[in-house]
Amino acid sequence: MLYSNNDKPPLRQRRIGIAAGAGGGFGVRNLAGRVVGGVIRLDAVSLMQGRRLAVERVTAVFGPGLSSVAGPNGAGKTTLLRAMAGLHPLASGRIEGLPPSRDIALLPQSGGLDRHFPITARELVIFGAWSRIGPFGRLGSADATLVDAAMARMGVAGLGDRMIAALSAGQFQRVLFARLILQNAGVILLDEPFTAVDAATEADILDLLAEWGGEGRIVVAVLHDREMILQHFPTTLLMAREAVAFGPSVAVLSEANRRTARLLSERWMGLAA
Repeated sequence: MLYSNNDKPPLRQRRIGIAAGAGGGFGVRNLAGRVVGGVIRLDAVSLMQGRRLAVERVTAVFGPGLSSVAGPNGAGKTTLLRAMAGLHPLASGRIEGLPPSRDIALLPQSGGLDRHFPITARELVIFGAWSRIGPFGRLGSADATLVDAAMARMGVAGLGDRMIAALSAGQFQRVLFARLILQNAGVILLDEPFTAVDAATEADILDLLAEWGGEGRIVVAVLHDREMILQHFPTTLLMAREAVAFGPSVAVLSEANRRTARLLSERWMGLAA
């Protein structure tokens, strides 16, 4: 599910002043009225999947810019991302500093999305304006211009009439990011956004994420590629259901910490067997 905002901002944001104090919430207001630049605090967050503890007492602080969440398969990364989007209830702990849901965008793993739904690429991008125009509203000329600009920005301007089922994995991901551009959220949560995409698409997405981070947005991505994290994501939370380490990516992704994560993973996989 993707949240979108209720106003009509430009695609590029500019910060124009401080909107809140040192309370830890979002504090920089842009020209569109969007508040960006605060922090999201996870305080001893625990999450359940059915009767199983999926995340145990994770503490971290995500600020403006690019951060990653890394760890073995089954470590609770996706569940944690969904909790930050308000889509998964907390078993205990707190998440503080989240903006209104319209300012949070969650991009799920592309493999979990139904691409057989009869919709064109352009129609999918238009969903980024959902909360502005509503389910039965008409797309105004200003929003139509934003749709065109978003698709051009992601290199899919010529694919608007193509059904999403006919798109390649890279093209589909580009369309999804065009929709994110249209949403213009202050918090962007991405679950394995580079899976099965080509090198050119990866580079274009990384450029967009760097742009968003520079605008003061909080971008948190679940990733598996250590080299990509070290090059592009300065802050990392390494998880194995619990937090193994949090902080600068170079330190967090040390061999010792990654070994600890593997051992923890093997331990709880053994317990589940």
